[in-house]
Amino acid sequence: MAVDPAQLRLVYYPDPALRRKTRLVDVEAGLVRAVAEKMLQIMREAPGVGLAAPQVGLDWRMFVANATGQPEDDKVFINPRLIEPGRDLADAEEGCLSLPDITATIRRPAEISIEANDLDGESFRLTDNGLAARVWQHEYDHLDGVLILDRMNTIDKLSNRKAIRDLEQRGRR
Repeated sequence: MAVDPAQLRLVYYPDPALRRKTRLVDVEAGLVRAVAEKMLQIMREAPGVGLAAPQVGLDWRMFVANATGQPEDDKVFINPRLIEPGRDLADAEEGCLSLPDITATIRRPAEISIEANDLDGESFRLTDNGLAARVWQHEYDHLDGVLILDRMNTIDKLSNRKAIRDLEQRGRR
């Protein structure tokens, strides 16, 4: 598939791209850099703290994140792997740029490490026990076609029923 970074747009549920498993990124470095820059732009404008490649219609195993909102904290994660999840679980409210107006309390490991490659192909490893850890896990889910809809408890499913139905109806048009 030919990719034009300038044409990338945020896709919304129930777009099938959000349910596809991704493939390892093995494309020309200049293209990856251009896609990452466009994804960061889309994330900032939304505004959000993370954006995975499936959310712009790509089946790439890549996401961008910035838990602080400071430009110097923009980070690109290429072919990431989540490792060493902590034993303690934490509940927190999450939303998703591809699921506007939908939030849910999601339980995840409070602490986790991630290994990935950066835009220069260098591997790195980070560990966090705050918002960044949650963002990494949320975006990583996207790479496997998993949405917060799949992690919601029954109460959140019921309280978001109308918003989910509205998105599904808009997607059929």
